[in-house]
Amino acid sequence: MARIAFILADDFEDEEFRVPYDQVRQAGHEVVVIGLEAGQPLKGKQGREVVTPERAARNATSRDFDALVIPGGYSPDVLRLDIDMVGLVRDFFRADKPLAAICHAAWLLVEADIAEGRTLTSWPSLKTDLINAGARWVDREVVEDGNLITSRHPGDVWAFCEALLRQVAQGAPPPRVDVPLVQEEVWVQPLMVH
Repeated sequence: MARIAFILADDFEDEEFRVPYDQVRQAGHEVVVIGLEAGQPLKGKQGREVVTPERAARNATSRDFDALVIPGGYSPDVLRLDIDMVGLVRDFFRADKPLAAICHAAWLLVEADIAEGRTLTSWPSLKTDLINAGARWVDREVVEDGNLITSRHPGDVWAFCEALLRQVAQGAPPPRVDVPLVQEEVWVQPLMVH
């Protein structure tokens, strides 16, 4: 049984928390929710989830866990302003433990200065942020580059969970992505101005 940390602030994407949380528990692993403060209830962006963190980031380290999950929503934008949260993300990366970020959670990879040279995906609006941080951005439902697992949005959550649980079960990350740094294009519908 593994111990898997989830980091959250208010306005996390409900489904990007709930589905991985349930999948991790159904696989027999322990989940610990970490927030900026322990015991302070956090609400999901869609209003379906209320979660109370068991630990504050300042009291957590990668030594206590086997993997880290970062749900998206507006939560990562808050978390990336906290030095303890950013340090925790960097700590998991350096420990070469599974680090799974979905949707807007890739902001924390940029803030922790661990995106450079990595192949990642995210919500499309983060593409430029990731490229500017030195990452190769691709438009795929899930990307595993060593211990980094990234997905684009709630529609990718099942592939995201599968990759996370596989890495936790294997106990070691897959090899790094070894491809030329050619960016993939993503189509975004232009705004119509009248």
